[in-house]
Amino acid sequence: MHLNAEGELVIRPSVTSAATDFDFLLGNHVVEHRKLGTRLAGSNEWIEFRGTHTQESLLGGLGNLEQQEMTPPDGYTIKGIALRLFNPLTSLWTIYWADNIYATLDKPVIGSFQDGIGYFFTRDKFNGQSILVQFKWDLTNPQHPVWSQAFSADEGKSWEWNWYMKFSRR
Repeated sequence: MHLNAEGELVIRPSVTSAATDFDFLLGNHVVEHRKLGTRLAGSNEWIEFRGTHTQESLLGGLGNLEQQEMTPPDGYTIKGIALRLFNPLTSLWTIYWADNIYATLDKPVIGSFQDGIGYFFTRDKFNGQSILVQFKWDLTNPQHPVWSQAFSADEGKSWEWNWYMKFSRR
């Protein structure tokens, strides 16, 4: 990912990007969450909790649907879905998220995998502030893949990693 002269995200697929990239998540998982208590505020307080995850293939393998359920310490159960679509013309993945808090699709993140690491990006707003969002999938330990999320308020010069999810097959 880089920004062009107009400040737009330019995302190119890896040469190995494929419709099977997310097959490692098919089935059922337990998820260990580690979430920064307050984002973009210099916080060092982490909140840890568990959740569950299921994923199924869609559209003949060109997409998948993930369902998550998690209950942070505040006791409010969050139910969410991720819809992932692989575009065979661009070789890029587009990931959409929705949950029972807002019941709308978030801005999609776009990207691909290379050498067991997936990088996905978008522009968004957080508390009224324009940010870049990065998702990273780390498959270096295929038994326990890790998803993480970072925000950048300075056009990608620095990133605050604010959520980690470690998956274990059920």
